[in-house]
Amino acid sequence: MSAEDTETLRAFIRTWKPQWTLEAWERGEVMDMSFIASDVIYEDAVLPDHVGEPYRGHEGWLRAARTWIEPFEWLRLDLEEIIDAGDSLISLHRVRFKARHTGIEFDSRAGDAPSLAYLWTLRNGEIVHLQAFAGPEEAFEAAGLSE
Repeated sequence: MSAEDTETLRAFIRTWKPQWTLEAWERGEVMDMSFIASDVIYEDAVLPDHVGEPYRGHEGWLRAARTWIEPFEWLRLDLEEIIDAGDSLISLHRVRFKARHTGIEFDSRAGDAPSLAYLWTLRNGEIVHLQAFAGPEEAFEAAGLSE
């Protein structure tokens, strides 16, 4: 991807609110959706109830996000790195959350838990495709970067 695409992705991620809540998603306050193409496709290989279902358009993106955030009192994704993967970009994130019903807090840096990885495709300055993975290895493989 171009340096311009990398900067577009960084700019988009900078719009993410520090901690996501279901209520903030419902109010549309989590991120700037103007970076996302109206016909975007979001796929998730992390959550079992998302696997195999592509979410289409802004409404699909928001529906997937609401489903993802629902079990948490709050969720935080911190960007650690963006990697150029040729025709796409890979972003690696530290994940932290507090479970809504148990109050248990989780940090992906503690122990051996994998970080969250996204594989992004941009066209004409907009995000047109996004895939979520439970760790970098799966994202690298999907991008054709694994050996």
